[in-house]
Amino acid sequence: MDLFAHARQEQIEREAPLAARMRPRTLDEFVGQDHITGPGRLLRRAIQADQISSVIFYGPPGTGKTSLARIIANTTHSRFVTLNAVLAGVADVRAVVAEAQKERELYGRRTILFVDEVHRWNKAQQDALLPWVENGTIIMIGATVENPWFSVNKALLSRSRVFQLLPLDEAALRRIAHAALTDPERGYGKLKVEIKPEALDHLVNVANGDARTLLNALELAVETTPPNEEGVIVIDMAVAEESIQQRAVLYDREGDYHFDTISAFIKSLRGSDPDAALYWLAKMVYAGEDPRFIFRRMLISAAEDIGLADPQAIVVVQAAAEAFEHVGLPEGQFHLALAALYLATAPKSNSTMGYFDAFETVRRQREEAVPTHLRDASRDKEGFGHGEGYLYPHAYRDHWVAQQYLPASLQGKVFYQPSDQGYERLIREQVERRREEQLAAMVEGPSSIEGLTYSPADPAQERWLMRAISGVARSLAQVRDRLFEGLDIRRHHLVLDLNAASGLLTWEAVRRVPEGGVWALVRDEISAQALREQAERLDVLHRPIVLQGELMALPALLGERGDEAVRFDVILGRNSLTQAADKAGALRMLYGLMAANGSLRLAEAVPRLGQRLYALLAEGVPPRLAERWREAEEALYAAPEDPMVNWGPDDLRQALERAGFRDVSVQVERATADMLITANHLARWFTPGGQGRPAYVDHLRRSLEKEEVEEIKRLLEQYLLGRTTAWQSAVAYVSARRP
Repeated sequence: MDLFAHARQEQIEREAPLAARMRPRTLDEFVGQDHITGPGRLLRRAIQADQISSVIFYGPPGTGKTSLARIIANTTHSRFVTLNAVLAGVADVRAVVAEAQKERELYGRRTILFVDEVHRWNKAQQDALLPWVENGTIIMIGATVENPWFSVNKALLSRSRVFQLLPLDEAALRRIAHAALTDPERGYGKLKVEIKPEALDHLVNVANGDARTLLNALELAVETTPPNEEGVIVIDMAVAEESIQQRAVLYDREGDYHFDTISAFIKSLRGSDPDAALYWLAKMVYAGEDPRFIFRRMLISAAEDIGLADPQAIVVVQAAAEAFEHVGLPEGQFHLALAALYLATAPKSNSTMGYFDAFETVRRQREEAVPTHLRDASRDKEGFGHGEGYLYPHAYRDHWVAQQYLPASLQGKVFYQPSDQGYERLIREQVERRREEQLAAMVEGPSSIEGLTYSPADPAQERWLMRAISGVARSLAQVRDRLFEGLDIRRHHLVLDLNAASGLLTWEAVRRVPEGGVWALVRDEISAQALREQAERLDVLHRPIVLQGELMALPALLGERGDEAVRFDVILGRNSLTQAADKAGALRMLYGLMAANGSLRLAEAVPRLGQRLYALLAEGVPPRLAERWREAEEALYAAPEDPMVNWGPDDLRQALERAGFRDVSVQVERATADMLITANHLARWFTPGGQGRPAYVDHLRRSLEKEEVEEIKRLLEQYLLGRTTAWQSAVAYVSARRP
């Protein structure tokens, strides 16, 4: 670039709109979208490591899609090229590919192609890019306001990761406005600008989550307002209202927002919420939606969601639609509102869905002949007996008679399920009574019902399979499923596994947060190495981050990696607190590591409520020894200095609440499992613990004589060794939330 070109470029940048000048240049300047760009998130890690793969940024205007692409351009060592899908065609794509191949062959550099408004490209244009994305010549970054699952080719979509951007909240918009007013180079930091609080509130509110709309309004307000006598540009409410006169409603006539809004409207009608129905109706009308389209959807709702609960619903909507054709807008809004309110407040029934059950039956089953007595008698009565046996309902009392109208194979089949709402409640009893009579007629009359046969399961084989499945593995899977059950875990979340030695929870978390990240804490180097080796099958960005150390060392371990700012959306653990000496302190520490509204899920074995060895021998123990054995073992579980046994579920609940957690739930589940008592069990129980944690035998020796301990061991060997016994256990499932 020569001197004149450089000067022209600087002039263009100075004269660019405020929204273009204030684009963030680094991730630290980027505001909002913390669910994908916050500390520890996959996208942030990929950008910082310069390991970006093909991605698509999907979200409404003014939320940062193009800005994220610019940040990638500023941080990557790859060649960065930009195309706008509105202006570029296949020839432009081929030119970019040719340059990318040259860069790759001569310099080994990748090429990142940013395609703005990628949904504007047709199938042929997208297909032209596909082979080069597939072989790695091009890394594509697409930006779109349309749902990529509908607007982008499936083949191209399958090779890209989709990140959804959300409308910016008020806090983010205020930060953006403040940056624009104080930045001396790109914003208005060199001017004296005073914006009244109510004026800023108005701009932020009407911007509706769109940073570009906010900055455009702010620019108009500053540029068109002369300074006062003190040289201060004062932006008051009047100026703000002139600068942004109408809220930009997020709505498109053919895309996601169109379908999402009409969906919300119909679901509000179905849910009998007249307030929500009027809100979504008003949003559609305000955005210019065709009222005829709204009436068509209400006509469908009248039949689908109300039906016979109020047969007048479809009549009212049809009458309102016809009245609208005579009146038009704006007065026609009354008829839209009338129809919406009638549907929202009407009793509900979806009994018309029975038709689709009947349709599915027709589709799946072989074609059935029309029963003879229902066939057309006017053509074949003499030759084939069509119509023979038909009972004419009007010849009977109440104009009804019990007879079968379904094919023989479907007799007794029910498609229509009357609801107990509105008018349909009145006909329900009648329908059910007549069905009962028809069923009786079918049973008593001649029929040819074929018997069904089946092959029962082989009991011996079933027992063998149950033995072959590990009871331990089954119980662990149950713990995992119990912890994840009902958990609001999203694809972009950050998850911490507090005790990841087995990987039981870690790998499930990795599967569930492909755009987030997983941290796994293990206590020893052997477990850490095993976890890392298992993770090698994944690409670098998707591997769990393995931390080795004790629970209370977590903040320091995160700090060593530079992850001290990471806050976890979900913290999981199995037997993470069992041996923690200071459980209350550990919970306070975990509270500090959680994001707002973060979830804590723990499964903690409760030794205090677990199996007692003395209870396994109900017989064969002398009464005096049995009593002393029971007292000695119970003393083990009452030791106040032992962190493994000196707590119970109530202690855990109180510690959680004192730490600041809300919605605390501690549920104890007791279980009984068959356990084979082996020589290893006896060795573990009766081998002294040395300098480490006391063994079972050490506790017994505190209260019993040596001969008594030897007798207990002998009895266990005699009656339990090599046998299966019912082993009792208790697990406390903890669920809590950081507010």
